Amino acid sequence: MKILNLGSLNIDKVYSVPHFAQPEETISSSGFAEFPGGKGLNQSIALARAGSQVYHAGKIGPDGLLLKETLLQAGVNTDLILQTGSVTGQAIIQVNASGENCIILLGGANEEIYASDIDRILKDFHEGDLLLLQNELSCTDYAIQAGHAKGIIIAFNPSPIKDNLKKINFAYIDYLMLNEVEGESLSGETDPDTITQHLLRSYPNLKIVLTLGKKGVIYLDAVSRYYQDAFKANVVDTTAAGDTFTGYFFSRLFNGEEIPAALEAAAKAAAITVSRKGASSSIPRAHEVL
Repeated sequence: MKILNLGSLNIDKVYSVPHFAQPEETISSSGFAEFPGGKGLNQSIALARAGSQVYHAGKIGPDGLLLKETLLQAGVNTDLILQTGSVTGQAIIQVNASGENCIILLGGANEEIYASDIDRILKDFHEGDLLLLQNELSCTDYAIQAGHAKGIIIAFNPSPIKDNLKKINFAYIDYLMLNEVEGESLSGETDPDTITQHLLRSYPNLKIVLTLGKKGVIYLDAVSRYYQDAFKANVVDTTAAGDTFTGYFFSRLFNGEEIPAALEAAAKAAAITVSRKGASSSIPRAHEVL
């Protein structure tokens, strides 16, 4: 089985602020740093650091070679990264004194993925392979449809929430990875158990992983339900916590571990991530999680 991450590639520009800027307010930043980022890049690095072989597909502009090099150094296959984009995606990130973040995205080359690109990318992937997707790319609906038609296992993280989600056939998705905010947007519910039950009633074949921040994570499918506590951590920056969780979960699951063990390892990895600054740079290696 091969793991393909068709994922976003961003340059993260991170500002340390006392609190998130409000309407009409100008605030000062106490620090600035620039990191390789994007949900796709973070998840590929997490998969690789957890011990999996992963192919990353996506698109960058002429200013994005650093992102490709970052993936290569992490052990990710970058042969499917296209360098034909206009400008590389960017994320403007505010991190407050509590370590929480607020993010503005510029799609750039991430929004220049076309159906023809996806057809070329999927050419060498087949039934039983895993396709991991986030909602920071264009043509996500087509990628899900095309992957499902080939019998590829589809894992989808619907972040950020955008109108294009209305085009997606969730019946084609095998694993849905989301947080409480995304769960409420998709289900109209606020209680975690009600969110997962609502989604499963609508799409009975879904395997749902709902992350709850410091309250842990719920896994639910048609026959199983598991809960995993969050591990305590000194929170510095939560930017890549969800991406780290996703990468470690799928790495452990598709290397033969049972769901409870995969959830536990992913929760440990996420706890380490939030204790460090940055996005991809904060993702731990397998020996740290062990």
